[in-house]
Amino acid sequence: MAKQKLFLLENAQTLVTMNADRNIHTNGWVAARDGMIIAIGSGPAPEKIEGDDRDQFTSLDASNCVVLPGLVNTHHHLFQTRTRAYGPVTDQELFPWLQALYPVWAELGDDQFYQGALVGFKELMRSGCTTTTDHHYLFPADASDNIIDITVLAARDAGIRFHPTRGSMSRSQKDGGLPPDSVVQDEETILADCERVIGKFHNPEPGSMVRVALAPCSPFSVSPELMQETANLARKNQVRLHTHLSETKDEDAYCLEIYNKRPVDFLESVGWLSDDVWLAHGIWFNDEEIVRLGKAGVSIAHCPTSNMRLGSGVCRVRDLRGAGSPVGLAVDGSASNDSSNMLAELRQSLLLHRVIHGAAGMTINEVLEMATLDGAACLGRTDIGCLEVGKACDLAVFDLEAIGYDGAHDPVAALLLCHPEPAREVVVGGIVNKQQER
Repeated sequence: MAKQKLFLLENAQTLVTMNADRNIHTNGWVAARDGMIIAIGSGPAPEKIEGDDRDQFTSLDASNCVVLPGLVNTHHHLFQTRTRAYGPVTDQELFPWLQALYPVWAELGDDQFYQGALVGFKELMRSGCTTTTDHHYLFPADASDNIIDITVLAARDAGIRFHPTRGSMSRSQKDGGLPPDSVVQDEETILADCERVIGKFHNPEPGSMVRVALAPCSPFSVSPELMQETANLARKNQVRLHTHLSETKDEDAYCLEIYNKRPVDFLESVGWLSDDVWLAHGIWFNDEEIVRLGKAGVSIAHCPTSNMRLGSGVCRVRDLRGAGSPVGLAVDGSASNDSSNMLAELRQSLLLHRVIHGAAGMTINEVLEMATLDGAACLGRTDIGCLEVGKACDLAVFDLEAIGYDGAHDPVAALLLCHPEPAREVVVGGIVNKQQER
């Protein structure tokens, strides 16, 4: 029998659980066995924890630190770290931005896909993120057929919990779509590889490090038939579905012209208005659509920095959450955000919605909920997003002695109101990753 792995974080000045009661422990501690939390509390950790002597635990001293549940990033395009701040499109909106970058991305090779993923993972972890998804829809003709495998390898090397989504584009410009021929695949190839990736990597067990979802790119890059067949395949294999939707007014116009439907109506027509779906962006929903999405339990990945950078608009976060849609936070691709800093994304969301709705228009607790609990809901996970017995031991440890937090009175508010400082450590499944060494 393999030896059990025991982990103990102790002496946290402030331990934020995000549990149902929103308990915050002063001088907090949390203990884990084999990556899952077995006990949590305030004050000195007991000498015996769930039957094990405390000196058997690998210990992490979190004195003068705020500890959060590991942050959850619900939408990314990791390969885009290869084209940050790309000069010709620094002032372009989404459609011309994509059209300019598709040919550049078409030249990426396997080494660049690995490096792009590794950079994104390290940057996310440095900002307190312990779980991320990746919407990989780009498969250049000259690149490997197994790009998803490359990103999974990079995630294992980084030590992050990973939700790769096998994306797809099948409608090129000759078919009335947006991407060029060089980055699309035929639908038979797409569906076969979706099934392969699920079979090879998807692990639905609690505490799993890799879960797979299927993710046609958008209404302007795939056919309705591929959307339907992908949904059938996902449900057959009990995995989740993801796509971009209602990011720009251009997309609304495209769907009306090509499908004679608004994006949400298109989504419903292909069988995607369901609680196993999460959508990236969701900016241009009208009141009636928000009600329908909430009733169906569709989740949304809110990407404030990317949406601001491209001038796309602002997601109606409070309306969506009020209607019943979980709304997670996301950095989006590093060519429309030019960063993979999750803590910075929390701050951006807080400030953006306060500009629109006033200082009470978005609270610190709401943003923390989106970055943890709602993020977990987007990914269909009940084992991450909060700190309580039976959940994964995923922690983000922030040092209050960092210069950016000097003079802060409220240690939790400081993480969002002050300029984001790197995490001192992140813990993923009870394994410590020291971020300042990276």
